[in-house]
Amino acid sequence: MRLYASGVNPSDVKSRGHRKSPFPLIIPHSDGAGEIESIGPGVAKSRLGERVWIWNGQWQRPFGTAAEFIALPAAQAVPLPAALSFEEGAALGIPALTAYHAVELAGVGQGTTLLVSGGAGAVSQFAIQFAKARGATVISTISSPDKAMAAREAGADHCIDYKRENVGDRIADITGRRGVDAITEMDLSANAGLIPAVLQPKGKVIVYGTGAEATIPAFAFLANSIQLNFFLIYQLDAQQRERAVAGVTRALAQGEAVARIGPTFPLSETAAAHEAVEGGTIGNVIVKIE
Repeated sequence: MRLYASGVNPSDVKSRGHRKSPFPLIIPHSDGAGEIESIGPGVAKSRLGERVWIWNGQWQRPFGTAAEFIALPAAQAVPLPAALSFEEGAALGIPALTAYHAVELAGVGQGTTLLVSGGAGAVSQFAIQFAKARGATVISTISSPDKAMAAREAGADHCIDYKRENVGDRIADITGRRGVDAITEMDLSANAGLIPAVLQPKGKVIVYGTGAEATIPAFAFLANSIQLNFFLIYQLDAQQRERAVAGVTRALAQGEAVARIGPTFPLSETAAAHEAVEGGTIGNVIVKIE
């Protein structure tokens, strides 16, 4: 398949600097979008020329999407709606699939109150949109006015600046002291201590990321029957992946999800794209492949 855009995610940056690679050469990035130019045995000829977005492009293999071409199993090339650009397609794989699975695991539905950690992040932006489409009230933590604007534009009902406000007190006020039903958590190590103050008994914490090893308030979790659920997006089983891909596809078709595109770089400036992710820029960082 010919690639026209490659998405840069925090996991791509972390894998470059902190994980020992089993391969002598790495072409980075798991997310991308482009057109199918060639097919293997058993793949329908009708797929030739199809615009697609891909997932797990560089998971347990050396050659990812920061390239002109990539070869992958057919299931990893998902039809890209005609209304979406390749840049938008390259922003879907890790962020949108992670968000969809997290919201699904959280059991979000009509009347649910969901706390989305870090509402300006790429995953959180999609999580807010998916949760709102299911009828939830969404509260998001942010750390600046610009990030609050991004979270609100995605649909967040309430934004709490954790650097300037007491998150527990604000959530108590918003929920009438009931607490939230569930949390989608991007950094358990940073936020574990806050959970007892914001989550109602028998609530769920869906963890898809952590900045370091985390210490949890185990007695509070036990006393309140808190459900702590971890997952790594790369390791969804076939049924989970099928539901997530179908859910994202449906949301895109119905206009319930939009990717926020951030800085865009040419392929020759991939290092600068990584630096933009490291700097915490708002929006999905994209490498364009001309």
